[in-house]
Amino acid sequence: MKTMSDRSGDGFSRRRFLAKSSALGAASFLDLPRTAAAETPPEIQKIRLVKVPAICLAPEYLAEELLRLEGFTEIEYVELDRNDAPAMLVANRADFSACTPSEGLPALDAGKPLVLLAGIHGGCNELFANERIRALRDLKGKRVAVGLIGSTEYYFIAAMMAYVGMDPRKDIDWVFGETFDGTMRLFIDGKADAFLGFPPQPQELRARKIGRVILDTGQDRPWADYYCCMIAARPDFVRSYPVATKRAVRAILKAADICANEPERAAQYIVAGGFDSRYDLALQVVKSLSYARWRTHNPEDTLRFFGLRLYEAGMIKANPNKLIAQGTDWRFLNELKKELKA
Repeated sequence: MKTMSDRSGDGFSRRRFLAKSSALGAASFLDLPRTAAAETPPEIQKIRLVKVPAICLAPEYLAEELLRLEGFTEIEYVELDRNDAPAMLVANRADFSACTPSEGLPALDAGKPLVLLAGIHGGCNELFANERIRALRDLKGKRVAVGLIGSTEYYFIAAMMAYVGMDPRKDIDWVFGETFDGTMRLFIDGKADAFLGFPPQPQELRARKIGRVILDTGQDRPWADYYCCMIAARPDFVRSYPVATKRAVRAILKAADICANEPERAAQYIVAGGFDSRYDLALQVVKSLSYARWRTHNPEDTLRFFGLRLYEAGMIKANPNKLIAQGTDWRFLNELKKELKA
């Protein structure tokens, strides 16, 4: 379990940064609606979020100061070293987390307690392969590294395979790295032919000139048209604390706006908070992603797209429309789209 540290390796002081910067330390910069102060305070002052070792989830990290302005006094970031964020919610170890549609849908299909509330951004995943592989279909019979069966990258790659007519259960030789960095290590060591990278992994591999990108979800359609990360929560939290839920979602979406409009400040905060020590790399990642997408895209379109791919591959049993009806709640998003108009 992790809370924000006061210092980072690069010399950024979180306290000094917040004191000197108007970015996150001032309500005027955050542009919280005046109605927020007049709203009913959150029913609970403690909130737990999942810390995944991926810079692309910057809105979750930047949200800490906004959550305090929203009335939360105890904010925890629960460590996660592998890509299975829904499991943290199901086990009641966290209240909110980023969640990919490709992992959220199988969790809902299995009847796990999970609710998707909004999209955050798109474009953070890149499928790396060795020089012998040029396209998705070339992965047939090849070794593809994932954390474990059921992890984020497992279902994401499965959806990619299904999209080009392959059977991810038969056509891929899955190898397991267990941890977030373990999958990349298998690829670097030549023990896997491909793996799906999350920031900062793609940036690190490019800097080291290792592998080639055969699919970039930020550039290649249809993947570039959909969310890669969404806001998920425990259903009992949403039911019991609707005011707290709205305030938490607002904080995360406002943080996404900061990433979109003030990437330099967002990168500074990532370093100051100890989420990553490399400012230039954090800035590169934040600038590359579509954090303003939550205002314009329909999250149901994303879930339906991924759901159909997984359904075709036999990896979920329920019709995607049924899962969307059962496992989503867009009330807060719809209210905030009106309330937070640019």
